[in-house]
Amino acid sequence: MSLGKKFLKSKPVCKVTFTVDKELAKDAVTVSLVGEFNGWETGTTLLKKQKNGNFSVSVDLETGREYQFRYLIDDTTWISDPAADKYAFSPFGDCDNSVVAL
Repeated sequence: MSLGKKFLKSKPVCKVTFTVDKELAKDAVTVSLVGEFNGWETGTTLLKKQKNGNFSVSVDLETGREYQFRYLIDDTTWISDPAADKYAFSPFGDCDNSVVAL
């Protein structure tokens, strides 16, 4: 897993690329990015499967903030990102939310 960050010089935005490795996604059909930036709505920010088997998506996020998020695999399994900047307690799951700091 990884979080790629590209800060834009023209505006206070960072293009963040969220990646789930094929080993963690296993035989997933869908991987959703769910977090504060999309109202925790499942299925609205889908990662695309790459030729190498990884899943990824890029999202423009406002800088100067932190955003909590998790991944949802095949609408059944929630996972955190081991490459997250830090973690925050989640009252709804079996593990903490991932946090990306910009």
